[in-house]
Amino acid sequence: MVSCVSDTARTLGCRDGAAATHLKLISLLVIFFTSVSGISSPVLLARYFQGKPVYDKAILIIKCFAAGVILSTSLVHVLPEAFSALSDCHVASRHPWKDFPFAGLLTLLGALLALFVDLTASSHVEHSHNPSGDYLPVGTQDGTVGKKVGSNEEMLKLKQKLVSQVLEIGIIFHSVIIGVTMGMSQNQCTIRPLVAALAFHQIFEGMGLGGCIAQAGFSMRTVAYMCFMFSVTTPMGIVLGMVVFSVTGYDDGSRNALIMEGVLGSLSSGILIYMALVDLIAVDFFHNKLMGSRKWLKKASFIALVLGSTSMSILALWA
Repeated sequence: MVSCVSDTARTLGCRDGAAATHLKLISLLVIFFTSVSGISSPVLLARYFQGKPVYDKAILIIKCFAAGVILSTSLVHVLPEAFSALSDCHVASRHPWKDFPFAGLLTLLGALLALFVDLTASSHVEHSHNPSGDYLPVGTQDGTVGKKVGSNEEMLKLKQKLVSQVLEIGIIFHSVIIGVTMGMSQNQCTIRPLVAALAFHQIFEGMGLGGCIAQAGFSMRTVAYMCFMFSVTTPMGIVLGMVVFSVTGYDDGSRNALIMEGVLGSLSSGILIYMALVDLIAVDFFHNKLMGSRKWLKKASFIALVLGSTSMSILALWA
């Protein structure tokens, strides 16, 4: 309990409600525009390469970079923050939080939830395209081949759309947590460097989500909607945090705020870890025909994966 008192004493010198509010208002515009630029850049690149011989390869490399960003976001940013929130002395000193590692349990539940959604949706898609459940031969020379290939391509597109949508849900959880935490904070010493760090954070996270959206083949209207939702989530979270503070007086260091941050962060982390490893990395590196046919592409894709992971990991120094 002594450490809690000393931590509070250290932050008193930085508490300035007026200065914090001014910084948060600036951050609304900065984070919105950086989010738009981050998520739209891979989508625009995909549109530029569409119809060209390198289109499939460019999309694959963009998606591998995106997978690295998402994996790093879950393991280096979201998960440690969730553990930190639930192990804070204001939370971990009380029951039931001090009795069990809830952050790890909730991360596991998040991964299992993503798996359940994945299995349910995949089963529904497969049943709708083959309601009889019969095996469809691939190697024959009749019209079955064309029908089967067309059906497989359509199922693959539906699967990619599902992955993008579940991924956006996980990222939106994370973005809401970031926004609400920042909106509730009255510590100008914390907010000032956080604005710049979050700007870069949103660029890379947006590139990760945008890379998946680009490959899914959504209509322009749906793409615009998904990009808009990602771009406004963190600013809306900041506004919500400011409202919560003005109504309740809870700041980002209060017990209830820390519990909310830890619970939502853990669930979000589990979803993102599953999506990155199973639906992005495993699918592209082990089940993509382009990877098997071109060794240089496999190397380029792995380099893109490492670059995406490294870029997002470096940002953990500031945000």
